[in-house]
Amino acid sequence: VDSAGRVVRILGNKPAISGQDIQLTLDIELQKAAEAALGKRKGAIVAMDPRNGAILAMVSRPTYDPNIFTTGITQAQWRQIQGMDHPFLNRALQAFPPASTFKIVTTAAALESGKYSPDAVLPTYPYLQVGGVRFGEWNRAGFGPLGFTRAMAWSSDPFFNQTARRMGGPPLIEMTRRFGFGRKTGSEQADEESAGIVPDDAWKQDVLGTSWVIGDAINMSIGQGYLTATPLQVAVMFAAPANGGYLVQPHLLKDNEDARIWRESLNLSDVTLDILHRGLRQVLTRGTAKALNVSHIPPFAGKTGTAEADPGLSHAWFGAYAPLDNPEVVVVAFAEHSGGGGGKVTAPMVLQVLEAYFGYEQEAPAQP
Repeated sequence: VDSAGRVVRILGNKPAISGQDIQLTLDIELQKAAEAALGKRKGAIVAMDPRNGAILAMVSRPTYDPNIFTTGITQAQWRQIQGMDHPFLNRALQAFPPASTFKIVTTAAALESGKYSPDAVLPTYPYLQVGGVRFGEWNRAGFGPLGFTRAMAWSSDPFFNQTARRMGGPPLIEMTRRFGFGRKTGSEQADEESAGIVPDDAWKQDVLGTSWVIGDAINMSIGQGYLTATPLQVAVMFAAPANGGYLVQPHLLKDNEDARIWRESLNLSDVTLDILHRGLRQVLTRGTAKALNVSHIPPFAGKTGTAEADPGLSHAWFGAYAPLDNPEVVVVAFAEHSGGGGGKVTAPMVLQVLEAYFGYEQEAPAQP
């Protein structure tokens, strides 16, 4: 064609050849439910089978309709897309501070390090002061003496800060990597996927030119500091207490659903797994997500998270797995710069996806 788009001559014809048929792990109805739950918020939702890593739904916003490229895109359409705040980024595969959802890893590191017994009780305060720096409690008052399960339920920052201060950075960093953070998950979307950051002394020296200090471990213990992870990696983290302690490999191709091929043991003790399981359940029954302790779907466990973001408003997280006794689905919701907490912003999104998974349909409001 010439510069005006008129056909000048035919160089040749190459007939199309059909490719191989593939079948995806995506559940179309759950995908629709996740898209509806996220709505127009900027962020992502991932739903996954914790037993083998099969991705059941994956949503990112803002997005665009790829069909507009099939017939040629107009300047007006291109300008509209460019004004949508990076719609080509799949936020399910981009790394952000995981916030208090990460207390799953901190709990496992503290217990497996041998520094704490399962029955350990620690005092909590309005803040923990280390080296002239105050690490505050989110309620600005503290919760009194707490064990691991109640600390998880109330998401007490000074509790987990204290565990990091005592065990130091290496056990926490090692456990973080064991859970799959700091590297790509192995999914088919590796070209798009961020590995995230697991900071240590070598990383800090290389990137920032400074040494690792105990305050870095304290920040990391609550999913802040230099630590970053993708919503897909966070879903893999939630799968571990759900499936009995296995690291799964997320995948979209339904070519082999044998769970043994897609997972490896994290070698966590039964005691650690039990504390994680009970603590995540208490988040719903008595803690930061008590409003989601509903009776119309099977009982489930989860964790809220609110990440400080610089610059901008905070990020909101919520992850859950269900049913409680035999988990078969993990759902993680992330809202970028939402300005609200995980319990209010993202937890209702996860509940909406779980309702769709278990076939619950909300009644339409009565007409006057």
